[in-house]
Amino acid sequence: MATLTKEKEKVIPETPHHVKRKKPKEFVKKDLSASYNKFKKYNGKVYTGMQIGRSHHWIYDAGDWRETKITPDLWEISYAVTKRRKGKAPEGSGVPVGTGYHWYILAHQYVEKLNANDYSTALTGLKFKLAHKRASKNKWSVSGQTQRKHLIQFLKDIIAQLESDPIPLEFEYKSDVYKGEGVPISQTCQEGTCYEVDINLNDQPMGIIRCTKSGWKMDGVDQGLVDAIGHQIFLHFE
Repeated sequence: MATLTKEKEKVIPETPHHVKRKKPKEFVKKDLSASYNKFKKYNGKVYTGMQIGRSHHWIYDAGDWRETKITPDLWEISYAVTKRRKGKAPEGSGVPVGTGYHWYILAHQYVEKLNANDYSTALTGLKFKLAHKRASKNKWSVSGQTQRKHLIQFLKDIIAQLESDPIPLEFEYKSDVYKGEGVPISQTCQEGTCYEVDINLNDQPMGIIRCTKSGWKMDGVDQGLVDAIGHQIFLHFE
């Protein structure tokens, strides 16, 4: 596994005393808005918007989840809610009000009954953009037929990665023995190294671990256990 290192902090050069020096926050605001709209490349594909590796954090209002049983193991679901950004978007970043997105979500949902009427629930997985709609146009970026083709290809890629040989995982952490496997997320693999892996330990789906510039990260999992999992993955790719 290639080691990712932090970029060196930019040093603002000395300026004459008669020139008013801008505050650091002004530099940050300008850089963030410019960075958002700048053309970027990932695996040969050009894109704009949030840079690969950065994250959003949303707070969801009380939502309306409905489900209908179709077969013994299959349910139809619908969910409607307003989500709110934790914090504020950098000035000048983001898309105009009225912009729309069509996502396809593929995820694990973990549920545990707490009492007669309440359940705890958690969701972890992937969401894939099928299309977007600009605020100034009442039309999706690609047709419904093309969206279906993109979805078919995405699901084929997921099937291929599930059918490939997983990363075997077996280690001890805090006197507990963990055994399972990791399935690399193929879209994050470059030159034989994969930077995100779907983890299953002791027959329990754990979620996706990701390699960042500041180390291994995983939502909702003790950082010590995350580091232990990441070390096993590192040894596999070394």
